Amino acid sequence: MRKLIVLLIIIISCNDSNEFFENAYCIENINIIDSKQGLKENMTIIISENKIIKVDKTSSLKLSKKNTVINGSDKYLIPGLWDSHVHFAFEEDLASSMFNLFIAYGITSVRDTGGEINFVKKWKNKSASNSNIYPRVKIAGPLIDGKFNVYNGNSVYFPPLSVRTATVKETEDQVNELIKNGVDFLKAYEMLTPEQFGVITKIAKENELKVTGHIPLSMDVISASNVGLNSIEHLRNIEMSSTSNSEELLKLRRTALKNKDGVLGSTLRTSLHDAQRMSSIRNIDSIQLKKVINTLAKNDTWQIPTLILYYGWANKLYKNLEWKRTFEFLPIKIKDEWNNQIIQADSRDNSERKKFADWGLSMTGLMNKMDITFMAGTDTPIGWQTPGYSLHNELEMLVKGGLTTLEAIESATYNPALYFNMEGELGLIKEGYIADLIILSDNPLNNISNTKKIESVIKNGNLMNRNYLDSLLTQQTKKY
Repeated sequence: MRKLIVLLIIIISCNDSNEFFENAYCIENINIIDSKQGLKENMTIIISENKIIKVDKTSSLKLSKKNTVINGSDKYLIPGLWDSHVHFAFEEDLASSMFNLFIAYGITSVRDTGGEINFVKKWKNKSASNSNIYPRVKIAGPLIDGKFNVYNGNSVYFPPLSVRTATVKETEDQVNELIKNGVDFLKAYEMLTPEQFGVITKIAKENELKVTGHIPLSMDVISASNVGLNSIEHLRNIEMSSTSNSEELLKLRRTALKNKDGVLGSTLRTSLHDAQRMSSIRNIDSIQLKKVINTLAKNDTWQIPTLILYYGWANKLYKNLEWKRTFEFLPIKIKDEWNNQIIQADSRDNSERKKFADWGLSMTGLMNKMDITFMAGTDTPIGWQTPGYSLHNELEMLVKGGLTTLEAIESATYNPALYFNMEGELGLIKEGYIADLIILSDNPLNNISNTKKIESVIKNGNLMNRNYLDSLLTQQTKKY
């Protein structure tokens, strides 16, 4: 009798000898895509708490029936997306809705590129306290600008996103203060002197922080890159350094920047752009442009081109039905404001903007061929770009500009993780990595627009299905 009991125990054990993962859930038969592995079909991934603990071929992994299993057949898994250029502080009435909008569209991390330090810290801290449901937030604090700072709060189009530093000492003090406040990177702006800019990059290097920004109008792009600018937003002011008369243009800008008439910084910047931007684009010198791009490649100066900002504005893509429909997910006050602003914008001549937008596309393709690294960013909510949704438009624009679909995915997954020295934690689908993931119903390698076909979002291991994501969208409409 005793032998029979022992035998029965052995048989029962053998009947469920397959692998069991306690306090975990399994997604089986799913197709995995990341920038290092490409497409790997029919895989099983095991998630426990906030980490990926197992990735293997489904055929090689025999799961116990006791596991919680999700069927991933005919679906695709990509890392969670980053929007690497956002502004929580640009529309303060929208800021409280941005977390939900980001998550609903699969944006699990964002890089805030300019806002008053206490305001953006608030959202960073809120994110950290709710890491299972909110996107991770990396902050630069305010734009570090010169004596005639651009975003000084003089209008709704120029809210107070920057700090004025009139001297090198003030710039140094501001940078040190921001570092004490725990910023993740620094953003240099257009009205800085070369000396002020040099102080920013010097202190940043000493503190192992990256510096992004616009090329200061007092400098050329080669000098800024050589001094230590790690990344450039919007391809801004590159065109002015890429003409045969770039030195002459620089001298003219430096004279104008003395600002003897004492006009507002925003007005002065606009006047310089109006005077030089389009004429530079019409007179790009191929030899000088190659010299510029080679310098950027040599110094590993990355680009965040925000193509959708300019192309979308110039070509009125915000009037497309899909884009316009996302306005319904905005707080009512913001939706009404945007619709009114769009009516006013419709009457403007966009011919020059179209030329600038087309130049940005061609530059993106050329830079990509010369091994410049890209990150996907949008500048949301500027340009009536719905937080979250706009990142998918940017991925489409990057592909339109010349990146492959896999390179576009990389620009919004692995590259931002690498930028923040998190490449061993995020951006790939590997064992030991944080489980920030998106389940798609169709293959984004076939069509990058398929990144919009989101079935579930996993943030820090927490799985949120389509019904939950839809509820996040509808919550916003009740906010005034």
